[in-house]
Amino acid sequence: MDKPLSSFADGWLIIVIVRQHDAAKKNRNRQQEWAVRRYGGKEMKEHFVTQEAITAFSQFLRAEERETATIEKYSREVHAFFLWLRERAVTKETVLEWKGNLQKEGYAPGTVNGKLSALNSFFRFLGWEECRVKFLRIQRQMFRQQSKELTRAEYARLLDAARRAGKERLELLMETICSAGIRVSELPYITVEAARAGRAEIALKGKIRVILLPDKLCRKLLKFAEKQGKDRGEIFVTKNGRGLSRRQIWREMKELCREAGVESSKVFPHNLRHLFATTFYKICRDIVKLADVLGHSSVETTRIYLLTAGQDHVRQLEQTGLIL
Repeated sequence: MDKPLSSFADGWLIIVIVRQHDAAKKNRNRQQEWAVRRYGGKEMKEHFVTQEAITAFSQFLRAEERETATIEKYSREVHAFFLWLRERAVTKETVLEWKGNLQKEGYAPGTVNGKLSALNSFFRFLGWEECRVKFLRIQRQMFRQQSKELTRAEYARLLDAARRAGKERLELLMETICSAGIRVSELPYITVEAARAGRAEIALKGKIRVILLPDKLCRKLLKFAEKQGKDRGEIFVTKNGRGLSRRQIWREMKELCREAGVESSKVFPHNLRHLFATTFYKICRDIVKLADVLGHSSVETTRIYLLTAGQDHVRQLEQTGLIL
């Protein structure tokens, strides 16, 4: 029996996709092999960081389809290490010295580990495995710092401050992140078409996921888009039609702090996603479902979002009734 034409087409499509994937993988391998040859790997007695190596590393990360924010962060951290070295050779000892220096300067353990992650990835790219260092060991967190805990009431004050300032786009943007639980990097997927469909298909971090948008939010998004004269494409754009940068969104949110009476340390885009996570969990009490909604591969990542403030932890201890 002959196969349907669509089956042959699907088969050819799969072959094409596999070949494209293999070609991309070979290209990434060639990039890394070139870097190891160019900068010596283990054969070289001394290693030196150069701007050329940092640029090659950034290009490799792009070929790996890493997020733009990750590429920028890793490149920035490696460049900071490059400046700190002052043309000294890279050894395990110099990296450990840099690690200790970060701790002396008062960087939080999580921040230090983030910098080490960037540097270790850079060393692996160059074949300098002997220069990689271990992360700081951090005890599993039991609660969040209260200085970073954004409450529902504070979120409402931020929206009100944006409304009174005539910043309709910013108000709706914050509502979108907080009511859908999306990342700020996922805002470009909030389009007129997505608002009409009530769902957005997001392709980030090598994964494709579908997020559902609340009906009330969709009506607000479509109304805003109509006022802006948009009938398709991204909703949150500049006057020139370009997508909003993470830095611009961050700055606009910070400008609301004084008027809203909210501490600046609590006001940043990702904290809106945290507020969504804790609110959604109180309703469903299902961490696996929440992990799916947030697009997490591991429930351990989701658990971090559900950490409560220290005061809540103290209140729970007092409820044990063991102080007689």
